[in-house]
Amino acid sequence: MSTRSFNLCNLPPWVVASRHFCDHPQPIEIQGVREANRFLFTLLDGIDSPEERALRFDAFVSVKFQLHHWRAQATATARRSLRNGYTRFLRGWGFDSSSIEGAVLKAWVESRFGIPPTFHRESIPDPDSEPYYRFAVDRMKGSACTSGINDQLDLLYSFTQYELRRRRPGERWITLWRGLHDAADELVLERAGRDLVVRANSLSSFTDDAERAWEFGNKVWEARVPVPRIVSFPGLLPPSILQGEREWLVVGGELRVRMVR
Repeated sequence: MSTRSFNLCNLPPWVVASRHFCDHPQPIEIQGVREANRFLFTLLDGIDSPEERALRFDAFVSVKFQLHHWRAQATATARRSLRNGYTRFLRGWGFDSSSIEGAVLKAWVESRFGIPPTFHRESIPDPDSEPYYRFAVDRMKGSACTSGINDQLDLLYSFTQYELRRRRPGERWITLWRGLHDAADELVLERAGRDLVVRANSLSSFTDDAERAWEFGNKVWEARVPVPRIVSFPGLLPPSILQGEREWLVVGGELRVRMVR
């Protein structure tokens, strides 16, 4: 991690992105999110059903950012900016992580956690490179399509962490798998047999189904992912809101993985 990186959470980027953090995870709070949305989390505390909490969360985001008023806007641009809420970007990522929606999600990770992308359509060697410029163009195109997307994603992350604490109390890691076609050498920082330390992209997709991971590549990584690095997970939102696969979104940085044969 470059010491030029900065972020908007309670831990510096080089801590969040380190292998030491993977071994000793600590809670991550994005600055001001819980404080500014106390009503939401107080409301959720009194609801036992995960499905009901998910519906209340989505309704809260819709009202807070006026997403449900998109039809009432006077111009097509205004209607589009409200219609394209956080679920549109999650769906776009599901289709293609190198899409414009994927660029917005990776840029959100960079701004909040201080971890820049290493891949978007192509390898990104550093923030001063031409590939980073092309990534930034996609990011700007995507951000222009909606209103307050970074704040919406802040709430999504905070809700994810809240739900994981309630659904999996006391768990600090979750074992996940990632299928890939090519583990580029520059991503491997250390190798000891099948055990690797890799530098994952700023945001990556994993699955909780080891067999399904083989559908996405001829190699599979098994990783013990620290809970604070999880941005979204299957079943977080009701199927009526977001139809998804067994996909977990994980903040990148150094990660210990095992190559599955």
